[in-house]
Amino acid sequence: MHLKKILYPNILILLLLAALRFTGVDPVIQSENNDTENLTKYHQAQRSIITNYFSEPDIDQMYKTSIKYMVKAIKDSTLEITDSPIDTTFSGVNIESIRDSFRNFERAYLYVANNSADEDMGKLTEAAIRGMFSTLDPHSVYIEAEDNEQIQAEFAGKFQGIGVQFQIIQDTITVITAISGGPSEQLGIRSGDRIIEIEDSSAVGFTNEMVLRRLRGEKGTKVGVTVKRPNVREPINFTITRDDIPLYTVDTSYMLDERTGYIKINRFAATTHDEFMQATRELRNEGMDRLVLDLRGNPGGYLSQAIAIAEEFFPRGTELVSTKSKHKRFDGEYFSRKDGAYIEKPVIVLVDEGAASASEIVSGAIQDHDRGLIVGKRTFGKGLVQQQYELVDKSSVRVTISRYYTPSGRLIQKPFVEGGEEYAYEIYRREDAMDDASEFINHIPDSLKYQTDGGRTVYGGGGIVPDYIVPADTSTSAYVFNFAIREQASFDYVRNFLDENGDAFRAEWESDFENYRENFEWDDTNVEGLRSLLVERGMFISDTVKTPDFRNDTLFVPQGHFEDISWLLEGRMKAELARQVWGMEYFYPIVNDVFDNTLKKAMTLWDAVARLEELASGDSKASAIGNLSGDNNE
Repeated sequence: MHLKKILYPNILILLLLAALRFTGVDPVIQSENNDTENLTKYHQAQRSIITNYFSEPDIDQMYKTSIKYMVKAIKDSTLEITDSPIDTTFSGVNIESIRDSFRNFERAYLYVANNSADEDMGKLTEAAIRGMFSTLDPHSVYIEAEDNEQIQAEFAGKFQGIGVQFQIIQDTITVITAISGGPSEQLGIRSGDRIIEIEDSSAVGFTNEMVLRRLRGEKGTKVGVTVKRPNVREPINFTITRDDIPLYTVDTSYMLDERTGYIKINRFAATTHDEFMQATRELRNEGMDRLVLDLRGNPGGYLSQAIAIAEEFFPRGTELVSTKSKHKRFDGEYFSRKDGAYIEKPVIVLVDEGAASASEIVSGAIQDHDRGLIVGKRTFGKGLVQQQYELVDKSSVRVTISRYYTPSGRLIQKPFVEGGEEYAYEIYRREDAMDDASEFINHIPDSLKYQTDGGRTVYGGGGIVPDYIVPADTSTSAYVFNFAIREQASFDYVRNFLDENGDAFRAEWESDFENYRENFEWDDTNVEGLRSLLVERGMFISDTVKTPDFRNDTLFVPQGHFEDISWLLEGRMKAELARQVWGMEYFYPIVNDVFDNTLKKAMTLWDAVARLEELASGDSKASAIGNLSGDNNE
């Protein structure tokens, strides 16, 4: 019965449109606009909402907003709107069903198509669909066909191409690193190489999109590139056979000390659990008996992968998450299907305001069952599950199908009544992590307070509040540091350093990263070189300011300030040098060594993890660990 409900209306629409063409009811339809496809697309998008949305959508509002968006996108300023089918005063228009909506949209569409011959009706249809989705939650969206292909590749965990990370610098494609095991790395392409030609045509002045179009392609196809390598007089020609290029979701994994493994996951895609297990096996071989799992900045992804990661920390039969919707087919309870590989290993999870969705499912399950310690800042607050549906032209719509709840019953979704933009930027109003959590907890109603297995209070309605909150560093030293990043000073200085000294540097350091990590230091000449580059790009050293101060594009700093904070810039350059020589995985250990106060704090909390284990085991003598406890403020 459900299949009939989906198929019959689509067939009816196609027959209706075909009838209009053959009977001459509307002979002025512009064939180059592909009206059948556009109208079918609108109908499919609308039906995907009606049949799948987690709550009851307002079909009247959906239709009227879609017309408003379409009218706003019309380029023809002479088109008469008043008392026409696109008149957005909607006098006498009351949409009560999907059939009403489609009939009225078809009338509006044909009015524009027949009276404004140069209008791009495909773009207007897209505008109407965006308007329709703007009436829903911020995570239900329309995705263009070109973006859809890239998103699918990212979440599949691989794409097909030549295998380089690149950046456009001064109109030239610069290789940051050749992806390990990819076709470019196998041919000897390396960081610092400039791609100046693709298939015998100049590649200077390319945008990122143009590079992707020319270098990505089907596995087995070939592309010729010409590379200018620093300190090599003649350009080098390569013929690269494209291949599957993995998109890793585990950014890095390494040992923090002789006992502690560290894994950073950037999103939950199809390969994440496999990558995680591979990383943990390697760390276990190096002696790991406890783990720091870093989910900071991880926006989420596949629910199934979040469940697969979470269940590695629990015994069989442990509830991990549940989903609820107005459609019973999207309701579900998800339990660990096995005894996890790491049910005995102490774990700390790092989170921040950029951790969302699947990241919150993992951290919520670990917190609710008192399985490990959550450290960092309050998470984003996305408790909605989406499903993607493809439309007739290979574009897609992503529709929220259910809410998810942590094992204690928490819905951690934050309010979205303010609208999409305000909703997205809400995290930037959380100036101080401690104040943010205190404010959140102090104003939360009793109905959003829940209990963990061990009796600790946790909170719904706005993300995961960590067990230990670590505020960000807001000292004035961040001014010069952020200025250097914005101006790409560290990146450019390192690139130029390798241009001049790359062979000598690699001969001394490339075979031993740990030696580099522990012992490499920039000399005074390099530090002065960076200082000069920053001055060249807008840093002004002044006797008239006491603290750093931005004025237009110039950063004014007092005498001696650069020298006081140069260690930060040196650390960033060291990390950038590791990235350009060894690859992205080696960037993070240096960054963590120099900058990561949250990780440093987490490494002092293993006694608290042990007390939490006692609490979870039902030991009545265990010390209580509460949010914003005294230990939290150490």
